[in-house]
Amino acid sequence: AYERRFPTCPLIPMFVASDTVSEYKSEDEAIHVIERRCKLDIDAPRLLKKIAGVDYVYFVQKNSLNRRERTLHIEAYNETFSNRVIINEHCCYTVHPDNEDWTCFEQSASLDIKSFFGFESTVEKIAMKQYTSNIKKGKEIIEYYLKQLEEEGITFVPRWTPPVACKLESSTSHARRPVSPAINIPDSATKEVLNSKEILNTSSSPSEPTAGTPDDKLDADYIKRYLGDLTPMQESCLIRLRQWLQETHKGKIPKDEHILRFLRARDFNIDKAREILCQSLTWRKQHQVDYILDTWNPPQVLQDYYAGGWHHHDKDGRPLYVLRLGQMDTKGLVRALGEEALLRYVLSINEEGLRRCEENTKVFGRPISSWTCLVDLEGLNMRHLWRPGVKALLRIIEVVEANYPETLGRLLILRAPRVFPVLWTLVSPFIDDNTRKKFLIYAGNDYQGPGGLLDYIDKEIIPDFLGGECMCEVPEGGLVPKSLYRTAEELENEDIKLWTETIYQSASVFKGAPHEVLIQIVDASSVITWDFDVCKGDIVFNIFHSKRAPQPPKKDSLGAHSITSPGGNNVQLIDKVWQLGRDYSMVESPLICKEGESVQGSHVTRWPGFYILQWKFHSMPACATTSLPRVDDVLASLQVSSHKCKVMYYTEVIGSEDFRGSMTSLESSHSGFSQLSAATTSSSQSHSSSMISR
Repeated sequence: AYERRFPTCPLIPMFVASDTVSEYKSEDEAIHVIERRCKLDIDAPRLLKKIAGVDYVYFVQKNSLNRRERTLHIEAYNETFSNRVIINEHCCYTVHPDNEDWTCFEQSASLDIKSFFGFESTVEKIAMKQYTSNIKKGKEIIEYYLKQLEEEGITFVPRWTPPVACKLESSTSHARRPVSPAINIPDSATKEVLNSKEILNTSSSPSEPTAGTPDDKLDADYIKRYLGDLTPMQESCLIRLRQWLQETHKGKIPKDEHILRFLRARDFNIDKAREILCQSLTWRKQHQVDYILDTWNPPQVLQDYYAGGWHHHDKDGRPLYVLRLGQMDTKGLVRALGEEALLRYVLSINEEGLRRCEENTKVFGRPISSWTCLVDLEGLNMRHLWRPGVKALLRIIEVVEANYPETLGRLLILRAPRVFPVLWTLVSPFIDDNTRKKFLIYAGNDYQGPGGLLDYIDKEIIPDFLGGECMCEVPEGGLVPKSLYRTAEELENEDIKLWTETIYQSASVFKGAPHEVLIQIVDASSVITWDFDVCKGDIVFNIFHSKRAPQPPKKDSLGAHSITSPGGNNVQLIDKVWQLGRDYSMVESPLICKEGESVQGSHVTRWPGFYILQWKFHSMPACATTSLPRVDDVLASLQVSSHKCKVMYYTEVIGSEDFRGSMTSLESSHSGFSQLSAATTSSSQSHSSSMISR
């Protein structure tokens, strides 16, 4: 049935044509591998196609049918723009281990956009849209061809049998294959069933309880009082995810209400919810978000000019937050405070929102897990579209979306002016679809009519500036005095200060001046772990070992060993007279890390002594086949304004008996970084592993 979609498929309009590139069949006909070059007409804006200079894109697809193992593996990657965009997809049809009449289907894909003429965000959205569309139609297409085969009288295909000489050997090897039991808990929208029975695989271990077991239940009164209505499947997912956290997470275990938010954000897909929850927990630990309400006092500028605050609750008992965005000088706040202070203030607002939800749950006697936000746009104009201000807003949205899912119950946007559609066009692509459904937008005085504010907020608490009778203590905002503005250098120093209040350190890397960190190991088999973000430029990460300690860096900032800069320290430990292979040795292969990447990894030490972690400036390699530089290299070099890189890093030494190889405690979330793909590299020879997230 699958082969019938070639050379083209009418059910996939974008699939224009395909040509066979290579084909292989084994002598016993058990293996059939065919590689095709597929021509696709991507649904992209005409302007983008014109800029890119193409009308069609080409993918290479390799289908590997193994009749002996009864599997079909499908691998695909893009041929067009492969130096700018990397797309990899893998699909697999297998026989279910518990019932040979059932077929299982799994699908995964990764997307990495390096550069695309300044349209990276647009390409990302197009790719995700096309991929989501293909997932939804995949089962429909295969069932269409199955039905077509049935109409032709083909309802059974004889199973492959080996030649007589091979039967004994084949049956023996087949018996050795382990069979994993199935777990019937819905996992992913991309794992589908191709029979009338619903079979769904999961990557969970067999020891985990399945839905309906006696150990997988919550108290009914507890659910009704604190969590709300849950189906048995949703209840089971909550228990399993909480149990997994208790067994693997080293830090503070979040409350059930918080775990439930992440499950709801991913439609109770337990694997996806677990991934974003772990990233968020690590992010909270890194930036000490759990203590922000107790330890951080907002600058006076924010208290005076940030026109937002909490104001009673709505008719559903949700805490109500009022933001007078039209009266707020976003440009002035960014110039006076920088992005980091604004972001931290928004985080404190969200933390306060979580606390108020818990309080209201106790007061009203029913679960309240989200709040309502009322945004007044009276006064919004082109001043609010200042590019750095919009950039700061987008970053704040990205961080909040990643770490506070399902906390916004409703967003009421009032008095939207004519300029609002422009701002909405810039912001809306970064907001989750489920969140966007909660937006209610009113122009002019429409909020005063039927279906307006009175449907959601009691008349007694409507703020006075909206025509109500309740005095609202939210600051009125206004223009931030320019005397409070600070220079770019001062803001950069302040940003670093805010970052270094966490466990992370900042470092600058220059061409010819790497940054190095010394770690002394007393006991062999200790584990060195690292976690760093490449904030600016491209770097090469190295690990070296030496039996003798390097000389301490000189204290003067003008010396050859130590450089101090506003963007962080630069320390060089390896003496220029040292020779690689004689005075010190490389224990890991160099790892090239691009701007925007987050890297986590570990190294199990073989010998005691001194280990040096090095971040070195990465120079663009010369083209191997010609003396002329490539176009991409020239464009990349033009984008680098100086020979300076910047990293934020954290290192730790752990005893081997205490180390968890999964790196659970170091799986970093990347506020401000796109998370489209992840690649893992490991070296069993050197007992090390690293993970890069783009």
